[in-house]
Amino acid sequence: MAGRMYSVIRDSRPYQSFRDLVYHWYERHVEKKISSSDIVPRHVGVILDGNRRWARSMGIEDVNTGHRRGADKISELLHWCTEAGVEVVTLWLLSTDNLTRPASELDPLLEIIENTVEGLATDGWRVRAVGALDLLPDKTARVLKDAGESTSGAGGLIVNVAVGYGGRREIADAVRSLLHEQASLGTSIEELAEVLDVEHIAEHLYTRGQPDPDLVIRTSGEQRLSGFMLWQSAHSEFYFCDVHWPDFRKVDFLRAIRSYAARHRRFGT
Repeated sequence: MAGRMYSVIRDSRPYQSFRDLVYHWYERHVEKKISSSDIVPRHVGVILDGNRRWARSMGIEDVNTGHRRGADKISELLHWCTEAGVEVVTLWLLSTDNLTRPASELDPLLEIIENTVEGLATDGWRVRAVGALDLLPDKTARVLKDAGESTSGAGGLIVNVAVGYGGRREIADAVRSLLHEQASLGTSIEELAEVLDVEHIAEHLYTRGQPDPDLVIRTSGEQRLSGFMLWQSAHSEFYFCDVHWPDFRKVDFLRAIRSYAARHRRFGT
Protein backbone atom coordinates (compact mmCIF):
# COMPACT_ATOMS: atom_id res chain seq x y z
CA MET A 1 0.00 0.00 0.00
CA ALA A 2 2.77 2.41 1.00
CA GLY A 3 4.74 1.54 -2.14
CA ARG A 4 1.74 2.17 -4.34
CA MET A 5 1.10 5.52 -2.67
CA TYR A 6 4.75 6.55 -3.17
CA SER A 7 4.48 5.60 -6.84
CA VAL A 8 1.42 7.81 -7.25
CA ILE A 9 3.18 10.74 -5.55
CA ARG A 10 6.36 10.20 -7.56
CA ASP A 11 4.50 10.26 -10.86
CA SER A 12 2.35 13.28 -9.98
CA ARG A 13 2.89 16.54 -11.80
CA PRO A 14 3.68 18.62 -8.65
CA TYR A 15 6.36 16.13 -7.60
CA GLN A 16 7.90 16.08 -11.07
CA SER A 17 7.91 19.88 -11.19
CA PHE A 18 9.63 20.05 -7.80
CA ARG A 19 12.16 17.41 -8.86
CA ASP A 20 12.93 19.31 -12.08
CA LEU A 21 13.37 22.53 -10.11
CA VAL A 22 15.85 20.90 -7.73
CA TYR A 23 17.71 19.30 -10.63
CA HIS A 24 18.09 22.58 -12.54
CA TRP A 25 19.27 24.34 -9.38
CA TYR A 26 21.90 21.67 -8.79
CA GLU A 27 22.94 21.76 -12.46
CA ARG A 28 23.54 25.51 -12.27
CA HIS A 29 25.38 25.04 -8.98
CA VAL A 30 27.81 22.53 -10.52
CA GLU A 31 28.18 24.60 -13.70
CA LYS A 32 29.03 27.71 -11.71
CA LYS A 33 31.83 25.88 -9.92
CA ILE A 34 33.27 24.69 -13.23
CA SER A 35 33.07 28.10 -14.90
CA SER A 36 35.45 29.48 -12.27
CA SER A 37 38.11 26.96 -13.31
CA ASP A 38 40.31 27.24 -16.39
CA ILE A 39 40.97 23.48 -16.46
CA VAL A 40 38.86 22.04 -19.28
CA PRO A 41 39.76 18.92 -21.29
CA ARG A 42 40.58 19.67 -24.92
CA HIS A 43 39.57 16.18 -26.04
CA VAL A 44 36.85 14.06 -24.44
CA GLY A 45 36.31 10.42 -25.40
CA VAL A 46 32.93 8.89 -24.61
CA ILE A 47 32.01 5.21 -24.47
CA LEU A 48 28.25 5.35 -24.99
CA ASP A 49 27.34 2.26 -22.99
CA GLY A 50 24.01 0.96 -21.75
CA ASN A 51 21.51 1.49 -24.57
CA ARG A 52 20.32 -2.12 -24.52
CA ARG A 53 20.22 -2.28 -20.73
CA TRP A 54 18.25 0.97 -20.62
CA ALA A 55 15.62 -0.49 -22.94
CA ARG A 56 15.31 -3.64 -20.83
CA SER A 57 15.12 -1.63 -17.60
CA MET A 58 12.22 0.30 -19.15
CA GLY A 59 10.44 -2.94 -20.05
CA ILE A 60 10.98 -2.37 -23.78
CA GLU A 61 11.50 -5.57 -25.76
CA ASP A 62 12.98 -3.90 -28.86
CA VAL A 63 16.53 -2.94 -27.81
CA ASN A 64 16.82 -0.76 -30.89
CA THR A 65 14.58 1.69 -29.07
CA GLY A 66 17.47 2.08 -26.62
CA HIS A 67 19.92 2.66 -29.45
CA ARG A 68 17.64 5.30 -30.97
CA ARG A 69 17.19 6.99 -27.61
CA GLY A 70 20.95 6.95 -27.14
CA ALA A 71 21.49 8.44 -30.60
CA ASP A 72 19.15 11.30 -29.73
CA LYS A 73 21.30 12.08 -26.68
CA ILE A 74 24.42 12.73 -28.78
CA SER A 75 23.35 16.17 -29.99
CA GLU A 76 22.81 17.30 -26.39
CA LEU A 77 26.28 16.07 -25.42
CA LEU A 78 27.93 17.97 -28.28
CA HIS A 79 26.24 21.20 -27.24
CA TRP A 80 27.39 20.66 -23.64
CA CYS A 81 30.93 20.09 -24.86
CA THR A 82 30.83 23.26 -26.96
CA GLU A 83 29.58 25.28 -23.99
CA ALA A 84 32.39 23.88 -21.81
CA GLY A 85 35.10 24.75 -24.35
CA VAL A 86 35.97 21.19 -25.42
CA GLU A 87 37.64 21.07 -28.85
CA VAL A 88 37.39 17.38 -29.82
CA VAL A 89 34.89 14.66 -28.90
CA THR A 90 35.29 11.00 -29.82
CA LEU A 91 32.11 8.92 -29.69
CA TRP A 92 32.45 5.14 -29.68
CA LEU A 93 29.37 4.01 -31.57
CA LEU A 94 30.34 0.51 -32.75
CA SER A 95 33.29 -1.75 -31.99
CA THR A 96 34.90 -4.29 -34.28
CA ASP A 97 33.57 -6.97 -31.91
CA ASN A 98 30.03 -5.71 -32.53
CA LEU A 99 30.43 -6.53 -36.21
CA THR A 100 30.14 -10.24 -35.37
CA ARG A 101 26.56 -9.84 -34.13
CA PRO A 102 23.79 -11.55 -36.10
CA ALA A 103 22.42 -9.54 -39.01
CA SER A 104 19.07 -9.26 -37.21
CA GLU A 105 20.84 -7.19 -34.51
CA LEU A 106 23.57 -5.51 -36.54
CA ASP A 107 21.59 -4.21 -39.51
CA PRO A 108 19.14 -2.07 -37.49
CA LEU A 109 22.04 -0.73 -35.42
CA LEU A 110 24.00 0.24 -38.53
CA GLU A 111 20.95 2.03 -39.89
CA ILE A 112 20.63 4.01 -36.66
CA ILE A 113 24.32 4.91 -36.84
CA GLU A 114 24.01 5.98 -40.49
CA ASN A 115 21.03 8.21 -39.68
CA THR A 116 22.88 9.65 -36.69
CA VAL A 117 26.01 10.49 -38.68
CA GLU A 118 23.96 12.06 -41.48
CA GLY A 119 22.16 14.13 -38.86
CA LEU A 120 25.40 15.33 -37.35
CA ALA A 121 26.63 16.41 -40.77
CA THR A 122 23.35 18.18 -41.53
CA ASP A 123 23.52 20.02 -38.21
CA GLY A 124 26.95 21.39 -39.16
CA TRP A 125 29.23 19.44 -36.84
CA ARG A 126 32.70 18.68 -38.18
CA VAL A 127 32.49 14.91 -38.50
CA ARG A 128 35.50 12.64 -38.81
CA ALA A 129 35.26 8.84 -39.19
CA VAL A 130 37.46 6.86 -36.82
CA GLY A 131 37.67 3.13 -37.44
CA ALA A 132 38.35 0.37 -39.94
CA LEU A 133 35.96 1.42 -42.68
CA ASP A 134 37.00 -1.55 -44.81
CA LEU A 135 35.28 -3.84 -42.30
CA LEU A 136 31.95 -2.04 -42.66
CA PRO A 137 29.19 -2.58 -45.22
CA ASP A 138 29.66 -0.36 -48.27
CA LYS A 139 26.64 1.81 -47.45
CA THR A 140 27.79 2.54 -43.91
CA ALA A 141 31.34 3.30 -45.03
CA ARG A 142 30.03 5.64 -47.71
CA VAL A 143 27.84 7.54 -45.21
CA LEU A 144 30.84 8.05 -42.95
CA LYS A 145 33.10 9.19 -45.80
CA ASP A 146 30.46 11.56 -47.20
CA ALA A 147 29.88 13.10 -43.78
CA GLY A 148 33.59 13.68 -43.35
CA GLU A 149 34.01 15.23 -46.77
CA SER A 150 30.95 17.46 -46.57
CA THR A 151 31.90 18.88 -43.16
CA SER A 152 35.69 19.09 -43.54
CA GLY A 153 35.54 22.87 -43.75
CA ALA A 154 33.29 23.32 -40.74
CA GLY A 155 34.65 25.16 -37.74
CA GLY A 156 34.20 24.51 -34.07
CA LEU A 157 34.00 21.15 -32.35
CA ILE A 158 35.53 18.13 -34.08
CA VAL A 159 33.33 15.05 -33.69
CA ASN A 160 35.09 11.72 -34.18
CA VAL A 161 32.60 8.93 -34.78
CA ALA A 162 34.24 5.63 -33.95
CA VAL A 163 32.47 2.98 -36.01
CA GLY A 164 34.03 -0.41 -36.63
CA TYR A 165 36.60 0.68 -34.08
CA GLY A 166 38.96 -1.42 -31.96
CA GLY A 167 42.07 -0.19 -30.19
CA ARG A 168 44.22 -3.16 -31.20
CA ARG A 169 43.04 -2.91 -34.79
CA GLU A 170 43.91 0.79 -34.84
CA ILE A 171 47.49 0.13 -33.70
CA ALA A 172 47.87 -2.69 -36.22
CA ASP A 173 46.54 -0.41 -38.99
CA ALA A 174 48.94 2.35 -37.91
CA VAL A 175 51.94 0.02 -38.08
CA ARG A 176 50.78 -1.33 -41.44
CA SER A 177 50.39 2.19 -42.81
CA LEU A 178 53.83 3.15 -41.51
CA LEU A 179 55.44 0.13 -43.17
CA HIS A 180 53.76 0.87 -46.50
CA GLU A 181 54.86 4.51 -46.31
CA GLN A 182 58.47 3.65 -45.56
CA ALA A 183 58.55 0.93 -48.20
CA SER A 184 57.40 3.48 -50.80
CA LEU A 185 60.36 5.64 -49.77
CA GLY A 186 62.76 2.76 -50.20
CA THR A 187 63.46 2.36 -46.48
CA SER A 188 64.46 -1.14 -45.43
CA ILE A 189 63.08 -2.88 -42.34
CA GLU A 190 66.52 -2.71 -40.76
CA GLU A 191 66.78 1.04 -41.38
CA LEU A 192 63.28 1.63 -40.00
CA ALA A 193 64.01 -0.43 -36.88
CA GLU A 194 66.97 1.82 -36.12
CA VAL A 195 64.91 5.01 -35.99
CA LEU A 196 61.38 3.85 -35.10
CA ASP A 197 59.84 5.60 -32.09
CA VAL A 198 56.36 6.24 -30.69
CA GLU A 199 55.82 9.39 -32.73
CA HIS A 200 56.15 7.46 -35.98
CA ILE A 201 53.21 5.25 -34.96
CA ALA A 202 51.19 8.17 -33.55
CA GLU A 203 51.38 9.88 -36.94
CA HIS A 204 49.47 6.96 -38.48
CA LEU A 205 46.69 6.54 -35.94
CA TYR A 206 43.07 7.25 -36.89
CA THR A 207 43.23 10.44 -34.77
CA ARG A 208 46.54 11.71 -36.14
CA GLY A 209 46.89 15.45 -35.86
CA GLN A 210 44.54 15.64 -32.89
CA PRO A 211 45.34 15.95 -29.18
CA ASP A 212 45.06 12.74 -27.19
CA PRO A 213 41.94 12.48 -25.02
CA ASP A 214 42.38 14.23 -21.69
CA LEU A 215 39.21 12.67 -20.30
CA VAL A 216 37.45 9.41 -21.13
CA ILE A 217 33.86 8.97 -19.91
CA ARG A 218 32.11 5.61 -19.79
CA THR A 219 28.45 5.28 -18.85
CA SER A 220 26.42 2.38 -17.47
CA GLY A 221 28.70 1.45 -14.58
CA GLU A 222 31.31 -0.60 -16.42
CA GLN A 223 34.83 0.28 -15.28
CA ARG A 224 37.01 -0.79 -18.19
CA LEU A 225 38.11 0.63 -21.54
CA SER A 226 37.26 -2.44 -23.64
CA GLY A 227 40.00 -1.44 -26.08
CA PHE A 228 38.93 2.18 -26.55
CA MET A 229 41.79 4.41 -27.73
CA LEU A 230 44.44 2.15 -26.22
CA TRP A 231 47.35 4.17 -27.56
CA GLN A 232 45.93 7.64 -27.06
CA SER A 233 44.58 7.10 -23.54
CA ALA A 234 47.98 6.37 -21.95
CA HIS A 235 47.74 9.57 -19.90
CA SER A 236 43.97 10.11 -19.94
CA GLU A 237 41.84 10.62 -16.86
CA PHE A 238 38.86 8.27 -16.59
CA TYR A 239 35.34 8.94 -15.32
CA PHE A 240 32.90 6.06 -14.88
CA CYS A 241 29.24 6.96 -14.57
CA ASP A 242 26.56 4.54 -13.32
CA VAL A 243 23.68 5.83 -15.46
CA HIS A 244 22.86 4.20 -18.80
CA TRP A 245 23.75 6.37 -21.78
CA PRO A 246 20.14 7.32 -22.73
CA ASP A 247 19.68 8.71 -19.18
CA PHE A 248 22.96 10.67 -19.22
CA ARG A 249 22.18 14.25 -18.17
CA LYS A 250 24.00 17.54 -18.38
CA VAL A 251 24.68 17.35 -14.65
CA ASP A 252 26.41 13.98 -15.20
CA PHE A 253 28.60 15.59 -17.84
CA LEU A 254 29.35 18.54 -15.56
CA ARG A 255 30.31 16.17 -12.75
CA ALA A 256 32.78 14.49 -15.09
CA ILE A 257 34.28 17.86 -16.03
CA ARG A 258 34.41 18.89 -12.38
CA SER A 259 36.10 15.63 -11.43
CA TYR A 260 38.66 16.15 -14.19
CA ALA A 261 39.33 19.75 -13.13
CA ALA A 262 39.97 18.66 -9.54
CA ARG A 263 42.63 16.11 -10.45
CA HIS A 264 46.37 16.67 -10.50
CA ARG A 265 47.55 15.10 -13.74
CA ARG A 266 50.88 13.33 -13.32
CA PHE A 267 51.03 11.83 -16.82
CA GLY A 268 51.91 8.34 -15.74
CA THR A 269 54.27 9.19 -12.87
